[in-house]
Amino acid sequence: MKQPADSRGTPPDSLEPLARAMDQRSFPVFPLEAWRVDAARALLGEAVCDSIGVIRLPDNFRLSVVVPVYNEVKTVEQILDRLLATRLPLEIILVDDGSTDGTREELPSLESHYPIRVIYHEYNRGKGAAVRTGLSHASGDVVVIQDADLEYDPIDFWWLLQPILQGRADVVYGSRFTQAYQVVPPLWHRAVNRLISSLASLALGRRFSDVETCYKMMRREVVEPLVPLLQESRFGIEIELTFRLARQANARFFEVPIHYERRWYSEGKKITWRDGVAALWCIARYAWVPRVVPPREPEQRSVPPA
Repeated sequence: MKQPADSRGTPPDSLEPLARAMDQRSFPVFPLEAWRVDAARALLGEAVCDSIGVIRLPDNFRLSVVVPVYNEVKTVEQILDRLLATRLPLEIILVDDGSTDGTREELPSLESHYPIRVIYHEYNRGKGAAVRTGLSHASGDVVVIQDADLEYDPIDFWWLLQPILQGRADVVYGSRFTQAYQVVPPLWHRAVNRLISSLASLALGRRFSDVETCYKMMRREVVEPLVPLLQESRFGIEIELTFRLARQANARFFEVPIHYERRWYSEGKKITWRDGVAALWCIARYAWVPRVVPPREPEQRSVPPA
């Protein structure tokens, strides 16, 4: 069985993730012992270390990765290799959503060679349903959603994790449109995403640049109570999850630019213009999700001396 390399300071076994990350943004620093992280931050400063991915993982930390899979026989093994190449301590949960292209038959073999758990849907229920199933089985400290194609690169997990581990965020979105390294998308793709993000931002009173991003990284304790409430079975899950996290969990959001390599419909892309229309409907629907106001701290009043 393939295993992730030791995440406590040994050099990477392959230069492939290093080369890919250097192409994307900056030099990726893989897991270091705690004393090396402290030394690097003292020497280089917090800002520099944040930019190159020098972070300190808590003891016994685990990142749950939910991977919805539907007809991805050509890419599913590649995405598993990329996940292991991050050298993060991962819990990988694959949810096969009724694949019919040979993916389903391939998964038992992958399960015997990779440290993964596979859950099967009897028929195709949609990405949202697969995400809901995966989230309900996640047990890590932090949870992230990863598509089974190659549009998103898991090396970005290092940068997405930073705001959460630093206590600055409960939820981090990987934005494709904020100084992102990416193939130039069609104008209509950018325009539709901008419209959806702008309307969602207006409804929530928070500015999002990319609510439709796959990369939603969340503290498990924040998203776990919301999982039984989720209803969307298709791509509307992106909107519903955003609204419930913002309103019902009162989550602190953060955005991080990510690498994105858009694939085309000839390569198996599944989202269509109908899903864009459905996203607008979801914004109207979930704009009425009741807002949860966090309990106020009791006021501390000084008692005058007798």
